[in-house]
Amino acid sequence: MFGFRQQLRPLENRISVEDYRRRAKRQVPKMIWAYVDGGADDEVTLRDNQAAFGRLKLRAKVLTGHRHRDLSTTVAGVPLDLPILLAPTGLTGLSHWRGDLEAARAAESQGTRYVVSTASSWTIEEIVRVTRQAPFFQLYPQEGDVAARLMDRAWASGCRVLILTVDVPILGNREGERRLGMERPPVLTPWHLVDLARHPTWTYEAARHGRISARHLVESGGVRAAVASVDIQERTLMQSSLSWDDLRWVRDRWRGKLMVKGILEPDDARRAVELGVDGIVVSNHGGRQLDSVPATLDALPDVVAAAGGRAEVLLDGGVRRGTDVIKALALGARAVLIGRPYVYGLIVGGEDGAAAVLDVFRQEIDRDLTLMGVGDVADLDASCLVTPNSVGVQTLDEVG
Repeated sequence: MFGFRQQLRPLENRISVEDYRRRAKRQVPKMIWAYVDGGADDEVTLRDNQAAFGRLKLRAKVLTGHRHRDLSTTVAGVPLDLPILLAPTGLTGLSHWRGDLEAARAAESQGTRYVVSTASSWTIEEIVRVTRQAPFFQLYPQEGDVAARLMDRAWASGCRVLILTVDVPILGNREGERRLGMERPPVLTPWHLVDLARHPTWTYEAARHGRISARHLVESGGVRAAVASVDIQERTLMQSSLSWDDLRWVRDRWRGKLMVKGILEPDDARRAVELGVDGIVVSNHGGRQLDSVPATLDALPDVVAAAGGRAEVLLDGGVRRGTDVIKALALGARAVLIGRPYVYGLIVGGEDGAAAVLDVFRQEIDRDLTLMGVGDVADLDASCLVTPNSVGVQTLDEVG
């Protein structure tokens, strides 16, 4: 579609997302890894997001005669070569000092889009200067003039798709981060200093470039700015008093396509659609907010049914394989968003690493569709899935 997608080889024989994860874990301090890879409370939902995909099985039909597979789709009217978007991840500069820039370029090189976070380490203005296509923009429905200014900046930068995150009225209890010093301010014990010394490249780049704060909220870098930006985020972006009226206000003010991220309940999906949203992202914030909520794949079918074709439905959470993407699409998702997988790639190899992770997904999806006898992701539906039972194997359509 874009005409300039790079053909990539896996970095140093890393051929799966898990390969990138294992390498990434070794390249950053433990407190940073806890922020990247951890979840809330006992991490029940974090684990279940991935486990849910294993509970579904795929149908494999033979001799179907598809010479080529079509992986393209559209999201909010934007054509994509791949049914995968790069999810908004706050403070990506903690993973790679050029994180947001590299992620946006990696997405574009692979024919998809990056979703810029309100808490990104580079501003939307800086990001659009290094890309040919405008990314999407993520916003928290905060009170005051902050939301209005951010929407104006995103629109002026060329963004026409806004993703409103609604599942963070308060920060989840991320115990793993807290135990390893990710407090405000960060706790730096002698043990932490030794760990930082063991990762000299990360420590040097963080100190030199200072891209560890949310640059839409503060103008400077460094530890103090990072702490200040998190304080601003909690004070202005996380409001337990926010209501459906706030979503209505955003819908009335935003001129482009509007998606709502963080919906798990069908009733919430219906209400969002009634307020005129163009899309819904089924998400539990990667297991980082309320623990023990359903896995997003388990919540997806009911949300798709509630949307009733009046809004696109996307899925976020636990996607690690091409088969995961296929299962989500078969259950009605238009596309998926990935967060941690591309961050692993950023840690390992910057733009090339993130692009290589996307290419891993591309190769897996193409191979898996071939083995399933499916030629187009648009042909995926519930008839492509099976569920084992005591009698035999039935399609999901057959068992309802």
